[in-house]
Amino acid sequence: MRTVTMTVTGRVQGVGFRYSLRSEAERLGVDGWVRNRRDGSVEAFLAGDPDDVEAAIAWAHDGPPGARVDEVDVVEGTGETASGFEIRDTV
Repeated sequence: MRTVTMTVTGRVQGVGFRYSLRSEAERLGVDGWVRNRRDGSVEAFLAGDPDDVEAAIAWAHDGPPGARVDEVDVVEGTGETASGFEIRDTV
């Protein structure tokens, strides 16, 4: 099991990033959550098989059509857990 929190910056709000990430995570079998941040970034927590989490991170480097990803910052092992994948409110 691998857990990470990632912050994605660039043009990542208003382009369906959260919904697309949820779809990709569900396709991969990765649990967690995603939310917009008031600073314009997107933050996500991912938990699952290490290869599947890595695939979700790799997807986030491009994001959905219309997104422009400038940076993906990943913090390992946050100690959080999740079941399923949800879109959370903006913080």
